[in-house]
Amino acid sequence: MPISKRLAAEFIGTLWLVLGGCGSAVLATNYPNLGIGFAGVSLAFGLTVLTGAYALGHISGAHFNPAVSIGLWAGKRFPANELLPYIVAQVLGALAGAGILFLIATGKDGFSAVAGGFASNGFGANSLGSPGGYAAHAAFVSEVVMTFFFVVVILGVTSKWAPKGFAPLAIGLCLTLIHLISIPVTNTSVNPARSTGPALIVAFQGGSWAVSQLWMFWVAPILGAAIAGFFYLWLSGEDGGPAAKQASADSDGDAGTHHSDDDNGDAGSDGGDGGGD
Repeated sequence: MPISKRLAAEFIGTLWLVLGGCGSAVLATNYPNLGIGFAGVSLAFGLTVLTGAYALGHISGAHFNPAVSIGLWAGKRFPANELLPYIVAQVLGALAGAGILFLIATGKDGFSAVAGGFASNGFGANSLGSPGGYAAHAAFVSEVVMTFFFVVVILGVTSKWAPKGFAPLAIGLCLTLIHLISIPVTNTSVNPARSTGPALIVAFQGGSWAVSQLWMFWVAPILGAAIAGFFYLWLSGEDGGPAAKQASADSDGDAGTHHSDDDNGDAGSDGGDGGGD
């Protein structure tokens, strides 16, 4: 697949993630007795990744997340020379998604991205990006650990030895669970692009707090993802080590429920390396 088409898929997929996930938080929560709440926002993020991976995974791998791309590189599933183009496409997609969301949200009288936080991520007692007012160390640990498990799940369910057809479903449910756990802590990032889009919109409207805390949501997810990539490579032996040979032997004669040896890196088509937040 040409790199231009893969980058377009990453742009559109990340746009959809921000529009669907952050959009649910901005547009559908502030209604007493009718709003979707934390559970609804969590499900919305999971559904955006699930649908995006099925729709676009066979084109780009459906990363939609710079941390995922870096984790896949660490796990030897993605080439280093494509990291920068993918990350740029993802950040631009997130900014486009946040921009579209802002245009929709401003159709309501009294809306303010600065006053409401615009689903930005943050930390600290007075931060709109941390509903529970969690301190920086708690936010850092949460983002590292949640991203670690997210990438481990992605690497596991997209392995050539994993059951076919379920990777986007497992990835979407994992992201839903992560949000159920960590929205009170940081509004849940695990995705630097997702954090950047809303933070820049808040900054464009005169609010500085989201951008000033944005570093956390690049450093922590990338660290967690890189650790996950190296860990899963060691754990699975997919670099050709003993664990890989044992898994291959265990899967002999069970081709109906396992992948072939052609691991094509496409989440939407079951071989893949995908998922975002």
